[in-house]
Amino acid sequence: MAVVREIPNLVVVEREHSLPLDHADPDGRRITVFSRELADPQGRDRPLLVFFEGGPGFEAPRPIRTNATPPWLDRALADFRVLMLDQRGTGRSTPIGTRLPGDAAEQARYLTRFRADSIVDDAEAIRVELEVDRWSVLGQSFGGFCALRYLSAAPGALREVMFTGGVPPVHAHVDDVYRATFARMRERNERFYERYPDDRDRLLALLGRAERESITLPGGDRLTPARVRQFGHMLGMSDGNERLHYLLELDADSPAFLHDAEQATSFARNPIYAILHEACWANGGPTAWSAQRVLDEQLDWPEEFMTGEHVFPWMFDEPSLAQLREAAELLAAHEWPALYDRDVLAANSVPSAAAVYAEDPYVERALSEQTAGSVPRLRLWLTNEYDHDGLRKDGERVLGRLLDLARGRL
Repeated sequence: MAVVREIPNLVVVEREHSLPLDHADPDGRRITVFSRELADPQGRDRPLLVFFEGGPGFEAPRPIRTNATPPWLDRALADFRVLMLDQRGTGRSTPIGTRLPGDAAEQARYLTRFRADSIVDDAEAIRVELEVDRWSVLGQSFGGFCALRYLSAAPGALREVMFTGGVPPVHAHVDDVYRATFARMRERNERFYERYPDDRDRLLALLGRAERESITLPGGDRLTPARVRQFGHMLGMSDGNERLHYLLELDADSPAFLHDAEQATSFARNPIYAILHEACWANGGPTAWSAQRVLDEQLDWPEEFMTGEHVFPWMFDEPSLAQLREAAELLAAHEWPALYDRDVLAANSVPSAAAVYAEDPYVERALSEQTAGSVPRLRLWLTNEYDHDGLRKDGERVLGRLLDLARGRL
C-alpha cells in the first residue's frame, strides 16, 4: 500500500514492502523494507533513480528540499524521480538492534542476510513490484558496494550506475584493504598534527588518563585508549580535522567532552555497521577480524596515531554491543560467498561512472582503479578536491559530473 504525501516542493510516495529474509527461500520468514519515492511536482513521470546509502547499516537520508537535504537531491530531481531505500535492518525497515532473539548461532545466521547481496535482491524485488523496466542507480560509499553487486547480479535492470566515495575491490583480499587504509591513516594523522601540533600532547594525555582510570561514557561504555584512537574515524571527512580538534580542546572532565566522545565512537544506534563492516569487504571467505590482525602488524604504529574506519573485537566487550559478541565471533569465522561475478563485470555494457577521491582513507584509490580497469564502460573521475563526503558537500556538482560521464557528455 502506498501513502502519498506532499511536503514543500516535493511529492512523496511511501511504501512498505514485504520481502523474504532469504530470497532463495521465498516462502520462509519475511521482513519489511521501507521505500520513499520523491518527485518534483512537475516531474512525476520521470524515470527512477535508486539511491543506496553508505554504511553498512544506515537508513536513507530524510529529505527536506527547502534546506537542500540531501544536497544532491535538486540535481537528481531535474532528471529523475528518486527512490530512497531504508536498507534492510535500518530506519523503517525491520530494524536490527543490539538484542536479537535466539542463541548466537541463530543470531549469526540471521545477520548473514544483511549484506549487499540481500540488499540488491530487495531492490530487484521492489523494481518488479513497481513494474519498472530499468532504472538508474547512485551509490555512496557502501552504497557503491551495493551498486557494483547490482551491476554484477542483474545488469539488465540498470540504465546507468554511478558511484561516489570509491569503487569496491573485486580482486583484493580484505587484509589488503586494511593494509591500504592503515597506510592512508598514517598520512591523515601526520597531517592532523601538522595543522594542530598542540593536539598531539592533548591526545597523549588523554590516552594516559584512559589507561590509568576508568572513564565511563554517558551510555555506560568505557573510554579506553583503543576507543580514544577511534577518534581518527573523523579524519576521512572534509571537516574532520576541525571536528577532532574541537573535541580534543574540551575539558576531558566536562559533560560536553564525554557526550561528544561517545557520539563520535558509538555504533549502538546502527549496530549493523559494527557487526557487518568487515563482511561488506569480503568477496568470498572469512574476515577473521582482519583490521585487528593488520593493526597488529603495524609494529611502528605511534602511540598517538589514531585508527580510521576499522572495527575491532574489543568493541563487542562494551555494554552497548556486548549482546552481539558471540554472534560477531561466528561472523568473523563465516565463509562468506562472493559478492561479485568477475565474468559478468568483464562483459559490462551498462554506462557507469565513479567519483574516486584520491586520498580517501576509507576506500583506497588504487583498489578502486583496479576494479574499474576490469569493468568496461566504467569511467573514473579521480579527484583530490573532495574527501569521502564529496556527495554531501557538493552534491549538485558531483552528481552532475557523474551523469555527464555516464552519458558520454564528457
